[in-house]
Amino acid sequence: MATSSSPARATLLPGAGMPKLMVTLFSVAAGLAVANIYYVQPLLTAIAAEFRTGSGETSLIVTVTTFGYAAGLVFVVPLADIVDRRKLIVTLLSIVAVIQAVSAAAPSIAVLTVVSGLVAASAVVAPIMVAFAATLAAPAERGGVTGRVMSGVLVGVLLARTGGGLVAQWAGSWRAVYVVAAVLMVVLALLLHRKLPTVPVGARLGYGGLLRSVVAIVREEPLLRLRCLYGFLSFAGFSAFWATTAFLLGGPPYHYGEAVIGLFGLLGAVGAYAARVAGKFVDRGWERWSTGALLLAVLLAWGLMAIDGGGALIPLMAGVVGLDLGVQGVQVANLSIIYALRPEARSRITMAYTGTYFLGGAVGSAVSGAAYAAGGWLAVCAAGAVFAVLALVIWAMHTLCRAR
Repeated sequence: MATSSSPARATLLPGAGMPKLMVTLFSVAAGLAVANIYYVQPLLTAIAAEFRTGSGETSLIVTVTTFGYAAGLVFVVPLADIVDRRKLIVTLLSIVAVIQAVSAAAPSIAVLTVVSGLVAASAVVAPIMVAFAATLAAPAERGGVTGRVMSGVLVGVLLARTGGGLVAQWAGSWRAVYVVAAVLMVVLALLLHRKLPTVPVGARLGYGGLLRSVVAIVREEPLLRLRCLYGFLSFAGFSAFWATTAFLLGGPPYHYGEAVIGLFGLLGAVGAYAARVAGKFVDRGWERWSTGALLLAVLLAWGLMAIDGGGALIPLMAGVVGLDLGVQGVQVANLSIIYALRPEARSRITMAYTGTYFLGGAVGSAVSGAAYAAGGWLAVCAAGAVFAVLALVIWAMHTLCRAR
């Protein structure tokens, strides 16, 4: 493992290893970067009130953000295989800082919607950081390192909603959230400019050839396709829960306000942090059985959350922890495994996987909304359980085929 006490501007070879402090830096940076696309979610009602817009027009911000992030995954993330990652990361964070400052001063809902899409397309630093960490990590520690960085990403996702709501409430304006986000990105860009190492660029491809090669990699790697399928189904269930949980907690028997509902995300953060252990299981060669156990945990979590129609608080809380532990554990295992396939193409593999993963989240959210409207919380639990069962069936079939 590299032991240099000053990683700034150092040149490291792939697989040379990462000091623990650098792994922590990667984890925090990835979490802060991804948080930029989630700050807006608890602010929608305040934004609608200021601009006097309806829920449909205001919620378009979230839709545009989703498509913007998807575009960034497809067109920006693969660049990390052919350019200096440090420069790419710092440049993207600088762009995000500028656009968040524009968001804070947005004069209309139309301007805010457009810049939200631009922010999302530029805020794809997290998947780049995860692939970067996997490249630097020594082979024997890659799963553990990936798990630690992914825990930062997932905690950033879960806490962004809570943090955005608390900052807006404390400052008395939703615009303050964007000011804070811009300042954080400036500080982060300066820090990473000083601390990130330089790694020799491997691929020598033009941009068009780079994008075409992603399709070839997916076609040629069956394990990547399998893990993309696990990611799609697990994140669909995760999104199904978080897309409708506010309706459950805001109605009877809970009647919680926005602040308490936002703090509910802290339970998910506990599960997400615990999921980093999955990477260590992969390092020990237990990836197949640990994946099965994590998928089973997701299914059991849906059963807990369905007790008394979601009206039993303790089982519901336990289910939230179990759901996040299982989903994020599968995510860590998936990334640890696929990053071992083609070291020279980790960013392109990241694009293929995260694109599929993100698509699963969109499907899960849509299914959840329809299920809740049709049958309430139990219908949502049933939909989530179906996603979990499908993943378990695929896992069992793959395991049986390998055993023959």
